[in-house]
Amino acid sequence: MSRTRTLVVVAHPDLRGSRVTAHLADAIRDLEHVTVHDITAAYPDGRVDVAREQQLLRDHDTVVWQFPWHWYSVPGVLKSWMDQVLTHGFAYGAGGTALQGKTLRLVTSTGGPADSYAAGGYNRFTVAELLAPLDATAHLTGMRLAEPLVLYGARTVSDEDLALHTKRYREVLAA
Repeated sequence: MSRTRTLVVVAHPDLRGSRVTAHLADAIRDLEHVTVHDITAAYPDGRVDVAREQQLLRDHDTVVWQFPWHWYSVPGVLKSWMDQVLTHGFAYGAGGTALQGKTLRLVTSTGGPADSYAAGGYNRFTVAELLAPLDATAHLTGMRLAEPLVLYGARTVSDEDLALHTKRYREVLAA
């Protein structure tokens, strides 16, 4: 029986300057069935090799979008990648079945604490509500959206809590 192949698309505008996203990406690089793909480093000019990216998606069973939460959405680099790669005829629409049956998992971190992402909280909405557009994207492309893995309070997370979150991330990818 073959192991599920996982593509982790890391989207951070400054991965070298990142504590959380860089740490999480580094912590999974040694997993045999995981391909870690830093799209900011791969395409510093923003011009994506669409054929290459679409082939990477075809070659993997699970797709992870790993990113810091920016302005209630994905960072611009991931949005641009999505716009260029998830095209009609490939990801959706007539003949667009390349992603059907795959799993999409979101791995993200927020600056604010968990209680700020509640109906009465500072941000007014839950993370699940704010992730609705990505849920719709998974649905349109025929992917199953797995339970998101969210690290709240990334700016102030302790080393111990980051280590626990990292352990959980590795467990999720290894499952």
